[in-house]
Amino acid sequence: MDNKAFDCYNCKNSLYGQKYTVREDNPYCVKCFESIFANKCEGCKNPIECDSKDLCYKDSHFHEACFKCVKCSCSLVEKPFAAKDELLLCIDCYSNEHSAKCFNCKANIMPGSRKIEYNGGSWHETCFVCQGCQQPLGSKSFVPKHSSLYCITCYENDFAQHCAACKKAITKDGISYQEQPYHSECFLCTECKKKLAGDKFTSKDEAPYCMDCFSNLFAQKCTACAKPISGQGGGQYISFEDCHWHSDCFACSKCKASLVGQRFFSQENQIFCSECGQDM
Repeated sequence: MDNKAFDCYNCKNSLYGQKYTVREDNPYCVKCFESIFANKCEGCKNPIECDSKDLCYKDSHFHEACFKCVKCSCSLVEKPFAAKDELLLCIDCYSNEHSAKCFNCKANIMPGSRKIEYNGGSWHETCFVCQGCQQPLGSKSFVPKHSSLYCITCYENDFAQHCAACKKAITKDGISYQEQPYHSECFLCTECKKKLAGDKFTSKDEAPYCMDCFSNLFAQKCTACAKPISGQGGGQYISFEDCHWHSDCFACSKCKASLVGQRFFSQENQIFCSECGQDM
């Protein structure tokens, strides 16, 4: 073989009897190879020699002896580790320095383990449980109460009011009437079953009624128009003996002149002004 084939591709020194390595089919002496191609160790900042292991993490390279925890200096070779601000830490050091603590058991939540975060706190997945039945909440619906969490069933059984109408738990949109709780959709007019929440209503014998039903069922009827006289909202009416009139209906039965504040005559539930009454 030609002697030239055993010269270093870079410095041209003979490689006979010397250690060398090959890069892209070209031979290099160890010194040239390390100065040109060797990665610099992130730990000791020296080149990683040809005969040394080059341990790589992301874009950083390490001697095997330099691949260690920056906190306790234990070796990280073939061990789980974590990174913080580009610094490598063993799992124990990372947990002590940076891991969140479980709101329930107060222990560190180890890197790589599943955790649940809620309202600024962190839990082990197995510690995020209902305070009542102790079953894991996972992705289930829950209700917070006095710094504890409850599944819907336990919350309803232990804390929720129950609707006086349907007897089911009230978790939202409740209304109180006669010191009894109701779902908004269960608080209805006794007569027509119209929803009363948010509307005006009145009561009779402690039963709630919408204004229309109360007027139709219980209000006095106008002698003239036969429509209910509710007296609600500032409505005015006039009574005489056993008869009642809306103010607008209190008029002479013959000439229709208003009799509000005027003298009148009455005959068989009809009323007349003084002039019409004289003609009778």
